[in-house]
Amino acid sequence: MTGLPDGGLGQAVRLTELARGGLSVQAMGSAKDEGDAPAPPTPVDQSRVDVRTLTRVLFERLAELPADAPERDRVRAALIEVNLPLVRYAAARFRGRSEPMEDVIQVGTIGLINAIDRFDSTRGVQFPTYALPTILGEIKRYFRDNVRTMHVPRRLQELWVQVSAAMEDLTVAHGRMPKVPEIAANLRIPEEDVRACLDAGRAYNATSLEAAQEHDGGLALLDRLGYEDATLTHVEHRDMVRHLLVQLPERERQIVMLRFFGNLTQSQISTELGMSQMHVSRLLARIFTRLRNSNSWEV
Repeated sequence: MTGLPDGGLGQAVRLTELARGGLSVQAMGSAKDEGDAPAPPTPVDQSRVDVRTLTRVLFERLAELPADAPERDRVRAALIEVNLPLVRYAAARFRGRSEPMEDVIQVGTIGLINAIDRFDSTRGVQFPTYALPTILGEIKRYFRDNVRTMHVPRRLQELWVQVSAAMEDLTVAHGRMPKVPEIAANLRIPEEDVRACLDAGRAYNATSLEAAQEHDGGLALLDRLGYEDATLTHVEHRDMVRHLLVQLPERERQIVMLRFFGNLTQSQISTELGMSQMHVSRLLARIFTRLRNSNSWEV
C-alpha cells in the first residue's frame, strides 16, 4: 500500500526534482508509453534529504494535479513513504503494550493517510505538526475499540499515555523504574490517579479462571482463589457464648451444656440431675434472662 515504484524514497526525490524543474510527471509517463527506456534513478543520499522540504514540495505538486489525474496516486504514495518515520515515532510511544509493533505501525499508517488526504498546505502549518495528533488518535482509537476486553474510562486511557511517557523519561534520567510518587510529581497529578492509571493501562486482556499459571506449578487461577467458610460467622458467636457461660454457676452451666450441647430434653436433664422437670424448666428460663441481660460482653 505504501511502497513506491522505481526506487522508493529515491523516486520521491525525483518527483521533487521534477516539480522544482517545471517538468510534469505526465510528460515522464508519456515517454514511458512511447517505449523509451526510463533513465535509471540518480543515486541519492537519503540521509541528507530534508523531509520537511520534500513533503512541502510534494504537497505543492499534489495541489497542482487535477483530481482525476493518475499521477496523484504516485505523489500520494511518495508522501506516505517519506513520512513513515513519523508513524514509527508515534508508534514507539505504545511499545509497552501487548500488541505487536507491526500492527500498531499499520494502524498509524492509516492515520497518516487520513492526515495526507485532509491536509491543507495553504494554512501555513507544518505537516508533521498536523499529522502527529491524527496518527496518535488513530492508534489510541485502535487500542480503545479493538484491543481492550475490559472497559476503562477514557480519562484513564488518555492519562496512561502521559504516565507511560513519564515512566520512560524518568527511567532514563534515574537509571531505574520510577516510583509512583516520582511519576505523580513529574506530571503534577495525585498519586491515586497514577495508581489507577497503572492498573487501567494493564487492563487489556481478561484471563480465564481455568487457565493454568506456569509460575504456580500449572495450577489454575480458580484453584488459588479463596472461598467463604460457612463456619466463619460462628466464631464470634462461640467466643461470646464461652465468655457468658463461665459467668454462670456450675449447676446452671451444666444444665445449659446438657440442653444445648448434649441435646438432652428437659425430662432427660431432670433424670440426670435428680430434679423435677418443672424445676429444670424454671432454671432454664432464669438462665436465659440472665444471659440476655448480661452486659459484660459489651464491656
